[in-house]
Amino acid sequence: MRLVSEKPDVRVPRLVGLMAVDAYETAHVRGLSLHAPDRPDLRVAVVDHVVRQYPRPGAQVPRESTVYVWFDFGEGEGGGGIREPRVPRPPLGGLRRELAEPGEAPSYCAAVGLP
Repeated sequence: MRLVSEKPDVRVPRLVGLMAVDAYETAHVRGLSLHAPDRPDLRVAVVDHVVRQYPRPGAQVPRESTVYVWFDFGEGEGGGGIREPRVPRPPLGGLRRELAEPGEAPSYCAAVGLP
């Protein structure tokens, strides 16, 4: 007689891109637990977004397994770049040509042969 496992395998859901609270709920519904090495207190990271996970989405794991998620890129792995607003803001109304230095002809004049 073959024994049936009490903990059937489940597929790991895709958690990348989800907020922490949604990732936690998605994993919990499937019977998985969540661990974040870069956020010791996962409950505080509720609005952070998952950027990596292990095991990968679709992997078969035993129920009650732990899925590791990261909310930040590691050192030197990129990121979103600078996001603060830049001052002065670009002018409204479309493209503008480069202005010439005082006393010089505009650069587009030289290109078309105008004085």
